[in-house]
Amino acid sequence: MKYLVLSLVIAGFSIFFLLYHTAAENNGVKIEQIKEETQALEVTGPLTVNVILQQQYLDGNTSEETVTETIWSMEDFWAQYRDWQLVDQKEGQMIFRKAVDDISPLLKANGYFGISEDGTLTIFKGLPAESEEVIQSFFQIDISKLESRQQEELKKGIPVVSKDHYIQVIESFKTLSIKQ
Repeated sequence: MKYLVLSLVIAGFSIFFLLYHTAAENNGVKIEQIKEETQALEVTGPLTVNVILQQQYLDGNTSEETVTETIWSMEDFWAQYRDWQLVDQKEGQMIFRKAVDDISPLLKANGYFGISEDGTLTIFKGLPAESEEVIQSFFQIDISKLESRQQEELKKGIPVVSKDHYIQVIESFKTLSIKQ
């Protein structure tokens, strides 16, 4: 049993370093540097790393979560993050990034379309009349072309409720944009 566990640990580290080597080549790290680092390591048990998961949303916002992973099997570890792109790696830390085909939770919870003082279609954090914090800005609108109902909606704030609604509102006001 002792030899089986030791064999599994050695096999796991071998797979890890093979994948590490491939990822490093893709990220431009020198192979000699990796060889030196791997020779200095001692097989002592599972590998523990901090994994930073960055999610980039359509609206430009990025969320970040840090988890501590104990790696018993590199194959299982890489399978767990197969939908993520490895963007950086250093001792004890790996950073993965993924593009998310949705708007951010921040926009869904607190985002309101409004119009800034210069006439730019803007998403505010909170109601436009109560907030000066801008989450995202788009394009300047020809205010003279707005219907009074549209002006009132933008003053009050149009809540961002979903990706489809987000796109729909942008598209509906794009026809009123001032062409630069």
